[in-house]
Amino acid sequence: MLLRTFTISFFILIGFSSVAQELNAEVQVLSPAIQRTNKQVFNTLETGIRQFLNTRKWTNEKYALEEKINCSFIINMTNWDGNDLFEGSLQIQYSRPIYKSTYQAPLFVHMDQNFKFNYLEFDRLDFSENTSLSNLTSVLAYYVYIIIGLDHDSYAMKGGDEFYSQARNIVANNASSSYPGWSSLAGNNKNRFWLVDNLQSPLFDGIRICYYQYHRQGLDLMFNPAQQKLAKQNIKASLMSLKAVNKKRPNSFLMQLFFDAKSQEIINIFSGGNTIPTADLKEVLIDLDGNNASRYEAIGRG
Repeated sequence: MLLRTFTISFFILIGFSSVAQELNAEVQVLSPAIQRTNKQVFNTLETGIRQFLNTRKWTNEKYALEEKINCSFIINMTNWDGNDLFEGSLQIQYSRPIYKSTYQAPLFVHMDQNFKFNYLEFDRLDFSENTSLSNLTSVLAYYVYIIIGLDHDSYAMKGGDEFYSQARNIVANNASSSYPGWSSLAGNNKNRFWLVDNLQSPLFDGIRICYYQYHRQGLDLMFNPAQQKLAKQNIKASLMSLKAVNKKRPNSFLMQLFFDAKSQEIINIFSGGNTIPTADLKEVLIDLDGNNASRYEAIGRG
């Protein structure tokens, strides 16, 4: 698979190849809690969201078919007024392909519990960068830009700046919204406002740099047996660097999201194959991700 290095030479190389929209998004709309005989609206909504995510062009860049970003949006509906008001949760998952491998590395696993919107069956799903047309498309577009930003961060040092700015703009467009999840004053520092705020804050640059070093200088080297030890050393160094970030802002939302996606992968990386010293790494991981402390003890036992 080609790597998205986003250089002029890269664009020349793919200029004559097939290009496509950026996302390869799987969409599910689930409604087990809704007790109604006719739930066709949920099927229509699922189809509309899938088309909205996968057929819209989200950037000015050219993506070859094999470079499309694999992600999933799973909506679990918990309330519907029988008309146009829906409420539930949105689970977003995004994985990045690893160079010369079939492996997909998880980068973003998140559950947004504040998903409320108005929708009438067969409504056209539209989005504007300058205003909020609907809370449904605003939330979806927001997470699209978060995903694309993280994808860029994993290929180039702080490469996602442009896309986090677009996500921030969506937050601004919804600042006066009555829908939950957009406000900095809602008493919840783990909502959409704070996610993009963290991603744009210099306090968390270390996490964004870690995304790059961990993937581009680590996992992308693993295909070559001669470089696997170096790859592990680079991954270890990237994780060790997070200690400084946590010291500035302990137990941050962004740090939690990082380990929600990466904890099992990290354990797998350092529990087999070429071995490197891991005692100091385990200590740091346990400090940074206390929820998985017992599981990190498995590192180095393989």
